[in-house]
Amino acid sequence: MQEHVREPAALLGPAEVRSLAAELDVRPTKQLGQNFVHDANTVRRIAAAADICGSDTVLEVGPGLGSLTLALLDVADAVIAVEIDPKLASRLPQTVAERAPSLADRLTVVEYDALRIKAADIPGEPVALVANLPYNVAVPVLLHLFSELPSLRTALVMVQAEVADRLAADPGNKIYGIPSVKAGFFGTVKRAGSVGRSVFWPVPKVESGLVRLDRYAEPPWSMDDAHRRAVFAVIDAAFAQRRKTLRAALSGWAGSPVIAERRLREAGIDPSARGETLDAAAYVRLAATEA
Repeated sequence: MQEHVREPAALLGPAEVRSLAAELDVRPTKQLGQNFVHDANTVRRIAAAADICGSDTVLEVGPGLGSLTLALLDVADAVIAVEIDPKLASRLPQTVAERAPSLADRLTVVEYDALRIKAADIPGEPVALVANLPYNVAVPVLLHLFSELPSLRTALVMVQAEVADRLAADPGNKIYGIPSVKAGFFGTVKRAGSVGRSVFWPVPKVESGLVRLDRYAEPPWSMDDAHRRAVFAVIDAAFAQRRKTLRAALSGWAGSPVIAERRLREAGIDPSARGETLDAAAYVRLAATEA
């Protein structure tokens, strides 16, 4: 990309967010999980915490009115923004041109549903996902994008605080579950901070949190689609009947309790254990056992 002097973007504040929403006749909806950030310090903090290099291409999902987009353009080489709402998608380039004219050529907007997007729909190979993810689809979007885009090295996403805790939970924790294991299939997950309710419009009823996912630099197992699906199928089965032992919970997946026990022992797993005690590596071993 052509080098030129960057002038910092004029970030959006509460008045600008409300003005843009009024201009577009946008009313944040629960269906799309929309809550717009209007605090400049918050988006700067997120952009800084993402550890983005000046040569990085960043993927943002659900840019909305552009609050975080402008902060990301200040630190990234390019930003690919995926927005499902046509009005928001069409207005974003204009907002960036108005508030960060020297950075406008660094933005690409893709009008698409992030849950259905494929690598071929995204121009370029983003290395980082940084986003204020809609609460109602945060985990599916995160897992889908890491499945679909091997170029993604890291993610720093803002989600509901409870979801952030679940994603970063360790085996044995009472909130450890399917999101924890599936995220752990791709890399290491940790909490990366909290975000207060007052920085959003409208103000949500729940707290938000930042969670970071760093893909394994050298994956300890295959990341191809067929293998991932096989591992995820075991995870889903193990947690479908959370209170049962793995021997019982996996009987349907394996074909019978006897076969489930054999495969568990083959993977070095106690058949009387429960799903929430296993890490991603254990599920990978289990999926690799012979049916």
